[in-house]
Amino acid sequence: MLLKVNIRLGHIISGTWKNLFFSIITCTFAYSLNELWLSKYFEFPSFVPSLIGTALAFFIGFNNNQAYSRWWEARTVWGSLVNNSRSWARQLLNYTQASDTLSEAKLKEIRETLIKRHMAFLYALKAHLRGSDDDYYRQYLAPGDLASISGQTNLHNAILNLQSGGLQELYAQKAIDGFGFMELNRTVTTFCDDMGRCERIRNTVFPTTYTYYSRNFIWLFIYAVTMAIGSAIGVWAIVFGAITGYIFFTIQSLGQTLVNPFEKMPSALPLDQISRTIEINLLQMLGEKDVPTPVESVNGEYIL
Repeated sequence: MLLKVNIRLGHIISGTWKNLFFSIITCTFAYSLNELWLSKYFEFPSFVPSLIGTALAFFIGFNNNQAYSRWWEARTVWGSLVNNSRSWARQLLNYTQASDTLSEAKLKEIRETLIKRHMAFLYALKAHLRGSDDDYYRQYLAPGDLASISGQTNLHNAILNLQSGGLQELYAQKAIDGFGFMELNRTVTTFCDDMGRCERIRNTVFPTTYTYYSRNFIWLFIYAVTMAIGSAIGVWAIVFGAITGYIFFTIQSLGQTLVNPFEKMPSALPLDQISRTIEINLLQMLGEKDVPTPVESVNGEYIL
């Protein structure tokens, strides 16, 4: 996630120089084609780039709006995970109590297991969404839990299933009443809903036709602009056509960076930071002193 309002010029150039380069090449070709051959037969009408540009602006705007909607929905889901994770720990610490069949020491152990198991769920979900083989989640699972989920293709869902079993054990041991059980079970259901929404966003491919047609229409628009103004301003048409193409290509590519909000890139969601924040909060709620440090930003520009 980007942190600065003003981005360094070097970062802008490194990310968009290809757009300018290909725009210059395209405009040079279009100008040469028009001057050496096409202008002998007719003058390219000026209304053509106006019509194409208007339609293209609406098309790219719609494309970018849909991409941002995906990004914002993903951010909303992880915001829900943050709030519900804190509620999960708070409910376990306050809704459970020792009983005749469950000692205070054993209850404390179960609480810690359920809370740390939830942290494993978050890190397993994050690894899945990013398509990485990060196994950081393993440190928060007991050996028996690791053996239980071994071989599962959906590790985070398997961990949620263990959580439901843990709640059932608390209820059977009369360490939690019916109201507390329902509240905690509702929280687990919310985790499952958020997990499903994340998987839907990740597994639903953004229509490739948007990208394909957008870029091809921009090429057509650059040709039209360069040819239309070439007869009026000469070789300067290459400069103005390239600038126009650079603007449209850059706007279109900015939208594409939001299409996959879970990727490990500056414009995507800071899943490392969000997961670490939850981890710190929950460990402190357990009373632990040895907690990890917050995730550092990269050069003060973005955080992953």
